[in-house]
Amino acid sequence: MQVTMAASSLALKTAVRLPARRFASHFTYQPSVAPASLGAERTKMNLCQAVNNAMDIAMGTDQSALVFGEDVAFGGVFRCTVGLQDKYGKDRVFNTPLCEQGIAGFAIGVATIGSTAIAEIQFGDYIFPAYDQIVNEAAKYRYRSGGLFSCGGLTIRATCGAVGHGALYHSQSPEANFTHTPGLKIVVPRGPIQAKGLLLSCIRDPDPCIFLEPKVLYRQAVEEVPSGDYSIPIGKAEVLKTGKDVSIVAWGTQVHVVSEAAKLAEEKLGVSVEVIDLQSIQPWDEDCVAESVTKTGRLIISHEAPLNSGFGAEIASTIQKRCLLSLEWPIDVPKALFPLAGVSDRASVRLGHALPSRLRAILPTDRLEGLRCHQEDCQVLRGVHFPH
Repeated sequence: MQVTMAASSLALKTAVRLPARRFASHFTYQPSVAPASLGAERTKMNLCQAVNNAMDIAMGTDQSALVFGEDVAFGGVFRCTVGLQDKYGKDRVFNTPLCEQGIAGFAIGVATIGSTAIAEIQFGDYIFPAYDQIVNEAAKYRYRSGGLFSCGGLTIRATCGAVGHGALYHSQSPEANFTHTPGLKIVVPRGPIQAKGLLLSCIRDPDPCIFLEPKVLYRQAVEEVPSGDYSIPIGKAEVLKTGKDVSIVAWGTQVHVVSEAAKLAEEKLGVSVEVIDLQSIQPWDEDCVAESVTKTGRLIISHEAPLNSGFGAEIASTIQKRCLLSLEWPIDVPKALFPLAGVSDRASVRLGHALPSRLRAILPTDRLEGLRCHQEDCQVLRGVHFPH
């Protein structure tokens, strides 16, 4: 029996022949500095601690607030809820069965009777069993009752994005699946400062919210976070870097990928790039993006989710309509790679090394004449035809 199993295993390895080289991207986290208006006292936190701090503040100021989900009682698999049950008791912080549909259904129920529900879906990849509850019940509860009932005190937290070893079941970015549904708000923070302020805004918002946390940033993202109670408006983008040649829009982890790529493009190509973090994609800040594109005339949109029907298409459609006479080149949405077994899922965030070729394609020839760069940085530019 053991010989048979060993032979089968060897045959499988021989047939599959996983690549010896793992393709991975690299990005450097770009920390933010909180404005003075959010408070003078600061505490060093990573994104996980910032999320925990936001829930702590929400539960301390709202006695009806409940935190529940798979394994949250002991802190959760990512430790985002650690210490909350000890502080607020088992009646307010508790585990649920491994049933995402049940978690969402229970959250809707307690929210409709007046409680503030903070539900955790352990991985965004497994939010789909709860899809019917979220889009047909939570999102439409106020509308179908003519305003008599609401489950606005509902926030669903879930992880999202690639982390390096999660493959296809722990690396997805499902945000676009929910933006087609009126009645929901979708938020994706880029770091601890935004995570705390935006999560508090979601918890206190009159509409149900889905708060997606890029898990690769849980420990990697560290900032000096305001210690007090503060909120960041949902639906308001932030311009992280001003530029005049091209606008790049992203959210979540991709903000750091494009920020690093924008720096490379500026150093090697002399291209002035404007970087925008949407922060929330439903609603999204159309005015901010339109104003930027009117100035630069060019737009690149980057997201980890698959290209087909991704939210980048919605942004492109809207900006094409609003900024048609200002556009110098078609709007570009680079394709992300969906992670497969044996290939690092961080390949899905590899735009940083592809961006220079995108810029070369959309900028006029005379902007790049005479520019030289090192082969290792700009090899991707070779052979790219420049339209006149």
